[in-house]
Amino acid sequence: MRRLLAVLFWSAISAAFLGPGTIATASRAGATHGYELIWALVFSTAACWALQEAAARVTIHSGRSLGELIADWAASGSGRGRLVARSVAGAVVVGCAAYQAGNILGAREGLLLAVDVPAWLATLVCGAGALIVLSAGSRGTIAHGLGLIVAAMGIAFAWCALEIGPDVAALAEGALVPRTPAGSGTLLLGLVGTTIVPYNLFLGSALARGRSGAETRFALSIAIPAGGAISIAVLVCSTSVAGSVDFAGLADALELQLGSGARHLFSVGLFAAGFSSAITAPLAAGLTWSSVATRAADRPRTARVVALSVLFFGLAVGLSGVDALPVILLAQALNGLILPLVGVTLLVAVSDRTLLGARGASGPFGLAAVAISVAAATMLGADALVRAGSAAAGAGEPSIATRLAVALPAAAALVLPALRTALRRRRGGAGGQSNSAP
Repeated sequence: MRRLLAVLFWSAISAAFLGPGTIATASRAGATHGYELIWALVFSTAACWALQEAAARVTIHSGRSLGELIADWAASGSGRGRLVARSVAGAVVVGCAAYQAGNILGAREGLLLAVDVPAWLATLVCGAGALIVLSAGSRGTIAHGLGLIVAAMGIAFAWCALEIGPDVAALAEGALVPRTPAGSGTLLLGLVGTTIVPYNLFLGSALARGRSGAETRFALSIAIPAGGAISIAVLVCSTSVAGSVDFAGLADALELQLGSGARHLFSVGLFAAGFSSAITAPLAAGLTWSSVATRAADRPRTARVVALSVLFFGLAVGLSGVDALPVILLAQALNGLILPLVGVTLLVAVSDRTLLGARGASGPFGLAAVAISVAAATMLGADALVRAGSAAAGAGEPSIATRLAVALPAAAALVLPALRTALRRRRGGAGGQSNSAP
């Protein structure tokens, strides 16, 4: 029973990345490229586990959250260090605000697929529900409740995917053979950004306080792959739709093929995705900014102010009548670009034996997993920027050689210095700062 509760608790991470952005991005990927981009979800799920385990490890063994470690590092350095730390935290908060707009809009769209009410009323219901949960629940209660929502979401999308009758051979090929079809750059970045969510690293680190290391690794090993499987199920569902797709179009296509039950299940899954993420995004924004940029005594109040600001921003966007899908897709791409900055900080922190102790610091395998995850995310981000820039200039699809000529140096320039610092700290050369991040 205790392990089941741990899995439910850590399913909060899956609930955070299984938002409307996941539904929108995975649906667009399946509708436009079939099974060809499933490998990106497989990679990002594995990378998500590596990075979330590292973030939890840092807190469990140091007693400090990732945000607090960044604040310590900034305080012990120059004014430039403080500026960089606040810039990273600010970027995460902006990303959460962009996510929150999509979360409210996605939850609203799920509700509107099930009931015939005015859009403004559905938006207010979603926003008010998120406000009540954030105001009334403790972190543990919220996390366990989110786990139940993820379970409902998984059942809904898995049933739809199985009823579609996927081509198992093509699905396996898409999962194992990396392909980058023309026009897929933004989608690739979005699929990574929607699974390895930067604010999740701060959220997971904060949730790990007081938890057991072995129990956390076990729970993450179930909760995160389950979340990845739900993302793949969404992609499989959308392969039944040709070309561009929106939420209503996908619901209509599922209803046409499978009956009205599929439409209702899709609406439940979409609402659950939006509502759960509408809770986690403000929570993570508040925890991130308060831990990085605020004195310890002021953190609870600052966390509440930031969380409510992000929540009301999303609600305002929802009431403005803005189309949901472009906002959601933009949020995914932005977070895919923020990820490498947070990842390199985590790479150095998780290797520090002075900070975490010999047992707490990641071993060679764990360190390699984090480094590969950050490097791959950096390459995908650089590649997407090159392809987007080329398209904007009217130059067409750049060659593989051109893309690699930018992506490889970008990853090397970001990851190699961090990896050298990480290896030095793993050997005990952290300079005796037991409470400082890189």
